[in-house]
Amino acid sequence: MSTGPPDGLPFVPQLALFPAPLPQAPLSDAQRIACLRLIRSENVGPVTFRELINHFGGAEQALAALPDVARRAGRRASIKICPYEAAEAELEAADRIGATPLFTIEPGYPPLLAHIEVPPPLLYVKGDASLLARQAVAIVGSRDASAAGQKLTRLFATKLGEAGYVVVSGLARGIDGVAHTAAMATGTIAVVAGGLDVIYPPEHAQLHAELGRSGCLVSEMPPGFTPRGQDFPRRNRIISGMSYGVVVIEAAKRSGTLITARMAGEQGREVFAVPGHPLDPRAEGTNHLLRSGATLVTSAADILEALEPIVTRRVPYMPAVASGGLEDQRPNIGMFVPTAAVSPKPAPATGVSATEIECVFSVLGPAPINMDELARATGLSIRAVQVAVLELALSGRVERHGANLVSRIDQDGA
Repeated sequence: MSTGPPDGLPFVPQLALFPAPLPQAPLSDAQRIACLRLIRSENVGPVTFRELINHFGGAEQALAALPDVARRAGRRASIKICPYEAAEAELEAADRIGATPLFTIEPGYPPLLAHIEVPPPLLYVKGDASLLARQAVAIVGSRDASAAGQKLTRLFATKLGEAGYVVVSGLARGIDGVAHTAAMATGTIAVVAGGLDVIYPPEHAQLHAELGRSGCLVSEMPPGFTPRGQDFPRRNRIISGMSYGVVVIEAAKRSGTLITARMAGEQGREVFAVPGHPLDPRAEGTNHLLRSGATLVTSAADILEALEPIVTRRVPYMPAVASGGLEDQRPNIGMFVPTAAVSPKPAPATGVSATEIECVFSVLGPAPINMDELARATGLSIRAVQVAVLELALSGRVERHGANLVSRIDQDGA
């Protein structure tokens, strides 16, 4: 008997092993508002959002539990919960610009992105959302692109599109813009660092508008948000996260393009690099990637050949199930397939005492440490440690670093 998913259902390659995504189901308007309020509440980052949904069975139940959970972990001031009116206003602003919110727990969320270690809980999408479900390859590179680099980008984007791949990039000057333009007819996704109504760079106003009609625009930021420097690396992890591989065409020694390549490697994606002349500063980054183990490519055929065994490899199929709580840390070995809506369940008892929470906090220091080591140091079960860390995170006393790492935040008057 076949272990693959039934025909027509999505699958993912055996990439980096991270906790399985949350089950997906259509959301009502009330559930969507609750999810957004939870995301925008104090101390609720992507990891905490996922664990709260896991633990309490839904955003509405998690919101109701937030004040007590934060208080149990030693927070003296009231935790700031996003008001209903603020969340409603944000969704109305998105609707005015033609953008649709898409949460990790909804069908249609990009399947590969859902399997990175810390996927964005919410994406705003404008344009052809069906592109998010197709196989994708990212093309990124220098803003100060050479004529040869631009020509090669057009060739790569066109051939990859003809082979059925969606081209993903960041709508930046240079290589990004050329890649989007060349792939417009076959499918392209632009991931931006600001709100979907904020045009950056200004000279891409026409391309931005065309992507909103014929391609797809994606951002994790709310409408009206003006991007800052620290927001571009966040954008880059989405570019690599939704792609099977990242192609780097020209990159300086220090550039955001190399950040995208690094994140791709951390996410288990293929990293491709085009070699360049040793005297061209735009080739320093790509040549460095090649020395570090990236796959050398000189044509789209090289990329297609390398990706073919990855995109056709099916992994054991796992049907959608509601999570049993924080102890449910199964390896990421298959896609959760949307079925019926996840039924809300009563908020369970946390299962840890205030003494156990303080015990976990007492063994933490400024250096990040993983959950297994915390369990050994405290003598508590993994589940108890995870719940304690969740409560400490909500109280603002610890910082989550991804990869199950956590560190202590020493502060007065939390």
